[in-house]
Amino acid sequence: MQNTRSPLRRLTRSAAALGLAVPLTVFAVAGPAGAARIVGNGWASLHGSTQASYAGGYGGYSSGPEGYAYSGSPFGGYGSFGSGSGSVGSGSGSGQTTQATDEATSTATAAQSVGLVEITSVLDFGEAESAGTGMILSSDGTVVTNHHVVAGATSITVTDVATGKTYTARVVGADATDDVAVLKLADATGLTPVAVDEEGTGVGASVTAVGDANGDGGTLTAAAGSVKSLDSTITVQDDDGTSSTLAHEIEIAADIIPGDSGGALYNSDGKVVGMNVAASEGSAEVTGYVIPIARVESVANEILTGETSSEITYGYGAFLGVELSSASTAPLVSAVIDDSAAAKAGITAGDTVTSVGGTKVGTATGLKSAVASHQAGSQIAITWTDQSGATHSAEVTLGRAPVA
Repeated sequence: MQNTRSPLRRLTRSAAALGLAVPLTVFAVAGPAGAARIVGNGWASLHGSTQASYAGGYGGYSSGPEGYAYSGSPFGGYGSFGSGSGSVGSGSGSGQTTQATDEATSTATAAQSVGLVEITSVLDFGEAESAGTGMILSSDGTVVTNHHVVAGATSITVTDVATGKTYTARVVGADATDDVAVLKLADATGLTPVAVDEEGTGVGASVTAVGDANGDGGTLTAAAGSVKSLDSTITVQDDDGTSSTLAHEIEIAADIIPGDSGGALYNSDGKVVGMNVAASEGSAEVTGYVIPIARVESVANEILTGETSSEITYGYGAFLGVELSSASTAPLVSAVIDDSAAAKAGITAGDTVTSVGGTKVGTATGLKSAVASHQAGSQIAITWTDQSGATHSAEVTLGRAPVA
C-alpha cells in the first residue's frame, strides 16, 4: 500500500512515532516528510520540520518563567494560541489535507462502533479544540482514552457513537507516562461497554483499528492490518526537549491517523486487544502503535481506586489566570485572562500579587506553589499592589486549570 500523506503527529510529544488527536477544524499537516516535532499538550498547531503553523491551534506549555498561574504542571503557562494566518499549511511548509481515504480503510460497522465514543476537548479561554476517540468501560459512564487527547482541556464533551447521545465529562485521573486517561460522563446510565480480550493478540494476527479518523465526528473509520510486533518501544521528545518513551506497545501495519487516538484495536473475533496511541510518519506505509488492553485496564483501575503514584494526576488544578512578566523575579502581572478569577478581582497588567489565601508570595515560583495548594472552586483571598504602590484585596473563586 502506498501512502503519500505528509507527517502525522501526536499533540504532546515528538518522535518517529506520533500521536493521533487533532484540532477539530484542522485536518492537515505541513512541511516535508521526516522527523517532525510534536508541540503542545493536546492543542499543538500541527507543523512539519519547517515549523509551519496553523491558526487556532494551541501552542502548549512553555518552559520559561512566563505563563498563566495554575497548578499541576511546571509554571510555564501556555504558548501561542495559533500563530498562522489561518490558512492550512501557513509558514514555509506546504499544506496537504489528510483524509482517511486509503484502500485499507473503510467505514466502521455498527458492531465495531459499540462501546466507542468521540471526544471533544476544549480549552475554554483559548478557544481551542482537540478531537479524539475513547472506549466505554462501564455502563454508568467510565471512559478510557489517551492522556494526550484531553491534556490541556478545561471542558470535555463525549458522544456515544452507537446511540448518538452526548455527555459532559470530567477527567478522573491520567497517567501521562502510559498515555492513559479515565473520564467520567455526567448522568450516564445504560451504556454498552466494549468487549475486551485481555489475552491480547499475536504477531501476524489480523487486526482492525477503529476510531474517529480526522476527528470529524459522525461514523467511525476502520483500518484493517496485521500485528508486526508485541513489544515495540517508541522514543519521543517532549516540547521542552526532554526525551521519554512509550514502551511495550503493539506495533501494527494499519492506516491509523490523527483522530484515532484512544480508539480500539479489534482482533478477528471482534474483541478489543488494545488502544490506539501513535503512528509513524515520513514513510510510504503507515505503522501504528497500540497500548495493550491489559495495561490500559490496569492503569485505569489504579486511577479509579485512587492509587497514589508519581505518574498519576487526579482531577483539575486551581487556576488564577494571570500571566507573569519574564523581566521580573517577582510575580509581576503582564496580562490577565478574561473572565478568570484574577480578572473578576480587578487585577490588571502592571500589578504585583503579594499573597494567595493568606500565604505571602514574592516570586513567580512562590505564586505557583500557593495557587497549587488550593483546589479549583476554592474561595480564597488575593492581595496585590498596583503600579502606584496601593494595596488591594479581594475574595476570588479559583477556576479550573487545564488538564495537566
